[in-house]
Order: sequence, then C-alpha cells, then structure tokens
Amino acid sequence: MMTGDHHGMLDVALAQLDAVAKRLALDPGIHKRLRQPQRSLIVSVPTLMDDGRLEVFTGFRVQHDLTMGPTKGGIRYHPGVNLEEITALAMLMTWKCALMGLPYGGAKGGVCCDTTRMSLVELERMTRRYTSEIILFIGPDRDIPAPDMYTNEQVMAWMMDTYSMQQGITSPGVVTGKPLLLGGSLGRREATGRGVYYILKAAAKEHGIAFKGARVVVQGFGNVGSVAARLLYEDDCCVVAVSDHRGGIYNPKGLDILKLLAECADKGSVSEHRDGDRITNEELLELDCDFLVPAATEGQITEKNADRVRARIVAEGANGPITPEADEILAGKKVVVLPDILANAGGVTVSYFEWVQDLQQYFWHEHEINDRLSEVMTAAFQRVLALSRKERVDLRTAALMLGVSRVAEAKKLRGLYP
Repeated sequence: MMTGDHHGMLDVALAQLDAVAKRLALDPGIHKRLRQPQRSLIVSVPTLMDDGRLEVFTGFRVQHDLTMGPTKGGIRYHPGVNLEEITALAMLMTWKCALMGLPYGGAKGGVCCDTTRMSLVELERMTRRYTSEIILFIGPDRDIPAPDMYTNEQVMAWMMDTYSMQQGITSPGVVTGKPLLLGGSLGRREATGRGVYYILKAAAKEHGIAFKGARVVVQGFGNVGSVAARLLYEDDCCVVAVSDHRGGIYNPKGLDILKLLAECADKGSVSEHRDGDRITNEELLELDCDFLVPAATEGQITEKNADRVRARIVAEGANGPITPEADEILAGKKVVVLPDILANAGGVTVSYFEWVQDLQQYFWHEHEINDRLSEVMTAAFQRVLALSRKERVDLRTAALMLGVSRVAEAKKLRGLYP
C-alpha cells in the first residue's frame, strides 16, 4: 500500500471545524454538538474462515449528524480501520452532503481486516455478519451505506440481501453502489471520477488554463483515478503519468489511457506498461503538470514534499491526501487546491440519485444522471468559488464554511429536544 502521513485525521477534522466555527461566529452550543458524532457503534464480527478457524474482526459504524436527513457514507475494509478514522470521515461526509445540497447527514463504517488474504466466501460471511451487527442502525430512512476502500458492488449486494432477509421484504434503498440488476444506478460506478473531471474542467476555465492539451498526473489508478484519467484523456488532455500501489509510469508525450486500462485489466497494475518510464509514487507527485489528481490514500502531500509539487491545480480525488501543513505551503505557491469534500463528491451525489430511483422504483437514463451530476458539481464549485473570493479564503475553507453553516442553521431551526 502507498503509505501516507496518517496525520490524526480526527484531530485535523476537529481543527478544521473549530477554525470554521470561529470564522462563522457559530453558536457555542451548536459548535459543541457538531464536534461529537450523534451515534458510534463498535461491533465484533465473528467469521468462520475456510480452514475452520473462527476469526473475530472489529467493525464500526459512526453516524455524525442526522439533522438534515438519514445519514450516508461508505463502508471500508482495511487493516488500518479504527474508530478515530471512521469518526473523522463521518464528519467530513456531513459537510460534503451539506455542501452539495443533499438531504443527508454524514456517516462512515468499516471493518478492520485484510481482504487480500480472504477468499470470496470468507468475505461474504464477514460482510453478512457485519451487516447483521449494525442492522438496527441502517435502513433506507435511517442510514444508507455505500462502497468505499476495498468494498464494491458485490459487497453492497450482500449487505442489501442480509438486510432484506431480516426485514422480510426486498429493500434496495438500504445501500447504494449496488449492481444494476438489484436496483443500482447507471453512472454510479464512474461517479466519483466523473465528478473530479467536471470540477477540474470548471476550475480550469475559471483560472484561464487551456483544457485541451493540459498535462495531467493521476496518483491511484483505481475506481476514481482511472475514470478521471480516462475522461480527461478522451477530452484531449495529455495524461503524462499514472500510478497504483506498485508504482507508476511516466511518458512526457502522453499515455494511451484506453490501452493502459486494457492492460491493467489483464496484468493488474500500471507498472507493467511499457510505453513510458517507471517512477515511484513519490516522484509522480513532483512532476511538472497542469492538473494533479491524488486519488489514492490520505496524507500523500505533506510538509516534506509540498514545496516540490509543480501542479497548477490539485484536485483531491481521495479523502485527505493533503495535510494541513502542506495546504499552507501550496497556498504560498499559488497552487489551486480543489478540496476533497467538493472534488470527490460525485460519488455521494449519484448515490443520492440511486436512492431516489430506488424509492420511486423509476430509473433514469445514464445521460440524465451525468447531466444532473455535472449541474450539481458545477453549481457547488461556483458557490465555493464565490465565497472564497468574498471572504478571501482558500477553497477548502470556503467549502467547509458552506457545509458547516448549512448544518448549523438546520440545527438552529430544529432546536433541541427535549
């Protein structure tokens, strides 16, 4: 795995909230409420392994805030999953949903496990047990999970089936990111990467950067990074470097992303590609380019390497790839940072579209979904940009101000019960 600077994600999230609360002159009582998740659940997930052993994994589900509606957030399977990380990500989901104008609060969940050492049958057993343990927390009108790191459509199908069997009805709206056959949405799989593409296009236009021929570097050639790279390539950008957990490939004349995608499906890594030079993930971040998309893991750009970043715009495809210290360095270099709660919000936005379709049992055409996603992402970018100019703050601060203020106002209107 690409190892980042695990900066104490919850400390960072709380510091961001505190700074924004001060700038907004937030009511102290509401500020205190927003610093704490409304509900946190830690569960044991006993799982029968293929060799007959009983393994007990630890699972989490945190619902940060329910003021705006049911909570929404992904499920990740990773050895580094812990309560602090899940709490921080749930908080960021609250601001993200509010920023995008979605009727959700933020949640996050996960299981501390290594899926690379598990069979498909073991993964199914663990998923179904985890779902059973959190089942009182989730539901179409309570909390709607989705895929995240090392989870996918199949995991969501198992979660939906487990919930449905215990409820005695088929309930496709309990999760999003499902297979199409089970009530999934067209465009959902590509949504996060497509959202990054839309945001980059809007930002390039605003900052006078020619989109055609723009040099692009993408760290993390997974679901988000590969989709963003393909869409940028198809729109005549020059993608000069991409990477995954094994390393990267660089060609200053540009890579054939369609060919690279086909090779990855066969060989499993971009590092096997021959039409370029092998580079490390660290070297990739420092390449001269117009757009840099860190779409791997958190803590990739830190105070140690931020001064060597030569991109004009950095779009955070991953959650938290830039540390606070690096943010300050990049700001000093006049690098435009498109923050994660804006840049990678395409996934939760189309998850909302999927949820709406499930509830209505009426499904949209893919062009409708992509058009609506473009409208939502572009409008959110314009709101963030306008506030950043008005308040003379960076885009991350402006995005957080919009998200936090929306939730705070809703709490004020609803009051405190009892």
